[in-house]
Amino acid sequence: MHDRPILPVPDDDHAELAAGTFRLLADPTRVKILWALLQGESSVAALAELVGSSATAVSQHLAKLRLAGLVQSRREGTFIHYSARDAHVHRLLGEALSHAEHESGVATGDDPHAYRA
Repeated sequence: MHDRPILPVPDDDHAELAAGTFRLLADPTRVKILWALLQGESSVAALAELVGSSATAVSQHLAKLRLAGLVQSRREGTFIHYSARDAHVHRLLGEALSHAEHESGVATGDDPHAYRA
Protein backbone atom coordinates (compact mmCIF):
# COMPACT_ATOMS: atom_id res chain seq x y z
CA MET A 1 0.00 0.00 0.00
CA HIS A 2 0.95 3.66 0.07
CA ASP A 3 2.46 5.61 2.98
CA ARG A 4 0.23 8.66 2.68
CA PRO A 5 -2.31 9.53 5.39
CA ILE A 6 -5.79 8.10 4.96
CA LEU A 7 -8.28 10.74 3.80
CA PRO A 8 -11.67 10.81 5.53
CA VAL A 9 -13.49 11.23 2.17
CA PRO A 10 -12.19 10.83 -1.38
CA ASP A 11 -12.18 13.90 -3.61
CA ASP A 12 -14.73 14.08 -6.44
CA ASP A 13 -12.32 13.05 -9.21
CA HIS A 14 -11.07 9.96 -7.40
CA ALA A 15 -14.58 8.96 -6.30
CA GLU A 16 -15.79 9.19 -9.92
CA LEU A 17 -12.84 7.18 -11.24
CA ALA A 18 -13.36 4.50 -8.58
CA ALA A 19 -17.09 4.34 -9.36
CA GLY A 20 -16.26 3.97 -13.05
CA THR A 21 -14.01 1.01 -12.27
CA PHE A 22 -16.77 -0.59 -10.21
CA ARG A 23 -19.26 -0.05 -13.05
CA LEU A 24 -16.87 -1.70 -15.48
CA LEU A 25 -16.38 -4.65 -13.12
CA ALA A 26 -20.13 -4.98 -12.46
CA ASP A 27 -20.39 -7.60 -15.22
CA PRO A 28 -19.62 -11.21 -14.17
CA THR A 29 -18.09 -12.09 -17.54
CA ARG A 30 -15.68 -9.13 -17.35
CA VAL A 31 -14.72 -10.17 -13.81
CA LYS A 32 -13.92 -13.68 -15.06
CA ILE A 33 -12.02 -12.40 -18.10
CA LEU A 34 -9.97 -9.95 -16.08
CA TRP A 35 -9.20 -12.52 -13.36
CA ALA A 36 -8.05 -14.98 -16.04
CA LEU A 37 -5.82 -12.32 -17.60
CA LEU A 38 -4.36 -11.48 -14.20
CA GLN A 39 -3.12 -15.09 -14.13
CA GLY A 40 -1.41 -14.74 -17.51
CA GLU A 41 -1.67 -13.72 -21.14
CA SER A 42 -4.41 -15.28 -23.26
CA SER A 43 -6.16 -15.20 -26.63
CA VAL A 44 -9.83 -14.47 -27.24
CA ALA A 45 -10.56 -18.12 -28.09
CA ALA A 46 -8.88 -19.40 -24.92
CA LEU A 47 -10.67 -16.78 -22.79
CA ALA A 48 -14.03 -17.66 -24.37
CA GLU A 49 -13.52 -21.30 -23.43
CA LEU A 50 -12.34 -20.41 -19.91
CA VAL A 51 -15.27 -18.13 -19.11
CA GLY A 52 -17.93 -20.08 -20.99
CA SER A 53 -18.86 -17.36 -23.43
CA SER A 54 -18.67 -16.77 -27.17
CA ALA A 55 -15.55 -15.31 -28.75
CA THR A 56 -17.66 -12.39 -30.02
CA ALA A 57 -18.89 -11.53 -26.52
CA VAL A 58 -15.38 -11.87 -25.07
CA SER A 59 -14.02 -9.55 -27.78
CA GLN A 60 -16.61 -6.93 -26.88
CA HIS A 61 -15.77 -7.18 -23.18
CA LEU A 62 -12.05 -6.97 -23.97
CA ALA A 63 -12.63 -3.81 -26.00
CA LYS A 64 -14.25 -2.15 -22.98
CA LEU A 65 -11.49 -3.34 -20.65
CA ARG A 66 -8.85 -2.10 -23.09
CA LEU A 67 -10.49 1.33 -23.42
CA ALA A 68 -10.50 1.59 -19.64
CA GLY A 69 -6.77 0.82 -19.60
CA LEU A 70 -7.15 -2.42 -17.64
CA VAL A 71 -6.11 -4.72 -20.49
CA GLN A 72 -3.41 -4.48 -23.13
CA SER A 73 -2.90 -6.44 -26.32
CA ARG A 74 -0.04 -7.50 -28.52
CA ARG A 75 -0.18 -8.93 -32.01
CA GLU A 76 1.77 -12.01 -33.00
CA GLY A 77 1.09 -12.83 -36.64
CA THR A 78 -2.67 -13.21 -36.98
CA PHE A 79 -3.18 -13.74 -33.24
CA ILE A 80 -3.82 -11.09 -30.63
CA HIS A 81 -2.78 -11.86 -27.07
CA TYR A 82 -4.31 -10.01 -24.15
CA SER A 83 -2.94 -9.36 -20.68
CA ALA A 84 -4.01 -7.41 -17.62
CA ARG A 85 -2.24 -4.12 -16.88
CA ASP A 86 -3.24 -3.08 -13.39
CA ALA A 87 -1.93 -4.58 -10.13
CA HIS A 88 -4.42 -2.45 -8.18
CA VAL A 89 -7.32 -4.16 -9.94
CA HIS A 90 -5.71 -7.52 -9.19
CA ARG A 91 -5.87 -6.74 -5.46
CA LEU A 92 -9.38 -5.31 -5.80
CA LEU A 93 -10.67 -8.41 -7.60
CA GLY A 94 -8.86 -10.70 -5.17
CA GLU A 95 -10.60 -9.04 -2.24
CA ALA A 96 -14.00 -9.00 -3.97
CA LEU A 97 -13.75 -12.69 -4.88
CA SER A 98 -12.51 -13.56 -1.40
CA HIS A 99 -15.49 -11.68 0.02
CA ALA A 100 -17.75 -13.66 -2.35
CA GLU A 101 -16.31 -16.90 -0.94
CA HIS A 102 -17.33 -15.78 2.55
CA GLU A 103 -20.75 -14.57 1.41
CA SER A 104 -21.44 -17.89 -0.32
CA GLY A 105 -20.28 -19.91 2.69
CA VAL A 106 -17.40 -21.56 0.82
CA ALA A 107 -14.94 -19.93 3.22
CA THR A 108 -15.36 -19.01 6.85
CA GLY A 109 -13.11 -17.30 9.36
CA ASP A 110 -9.47 -17.75 8.42
CA ASP A 111 -10.05 -20.49 5.82
CA PRO A 112 -7.60 -20.36 2.92
CA HIS A 113 -8.90 -18.44 -0.07
CA ALA A 114 -8.98 -19.63 -3.66
CA TYR A 115 -8.45 -16.05 -4.87
CA ARG A 116 -5.23 -14.33 -3.93
CA ALA A 117 -3.87 -11.14 -5.37
